[in-house]
Amino acid sequence: MEVPLDLAFRNMDPSEAAAERVREKTAKLGQYFDRIHSCRVVIEAPHRHHHKGKIYKVSIEIGVPGQRLVVNRSPDKKHAHEDVYVAIRDAFNDARRQLEHHARKTAGKVKFHEAPTHARVLSLNGLQGYGMASLPDGQEVYFHRNAVLKDAFDGLEVGDELRLVIAEGEGRKGPQASTVESVGKHRRDSGIEPE
Repeated sequence: MEVPLDLAFRNMDPSEAAAERVREKTAKLGQYFDRIHSCRVVIEAPHRHHHKGKIYKVSIEIGVPGQRLVVNRSPDKKHAHEDVYVAIRDAFNDARRQLEHHARKTAGKVKFHEAPTHARVLSLNGLQGYGMASLPDGQEVYFHRNAVLKDAFDGLEVGDELRLVIAEGEGRKGPQASTVESVGKHRRDSGIEPE
């Protein structure tokens, strides 16, 4: 797929070699998402009067159906971007990642994280470093000490209220929490009653 390109140079003379590199990189963008309807690239040197230490800024705006993806490869602290070709490469790498993410999102292959679920500690095995949590509907969820935020596993007790995120798919012990946060001891205002 040929991607329509609009290329501009700011604070610098146009470079045919840099323009050719941009055309090559732009042509490859169609491999990552096949419905690009525009691509605007701006290569900018911050100050025309400085001849040493120029750090190039490359901006890319990609038009896709219903959205614009923007890459601003800023010159801040990137001395490698004193080379215009490195700045172009890095900006197009960012553009490729954004397009790949957009393609996955469009195809419905992006994971959307659900809001944390309230639960309470049902049992703990301190020696082996895992526990079981009970959801309000009675479902049991396995969690490992590494999933507990702030290294708080050793401070947990049976009946403590938790907020957890359940991982996609199931582990060997059934549903498994990927993130566990201790909320406190036996809070009754959450709707979860201790036994």
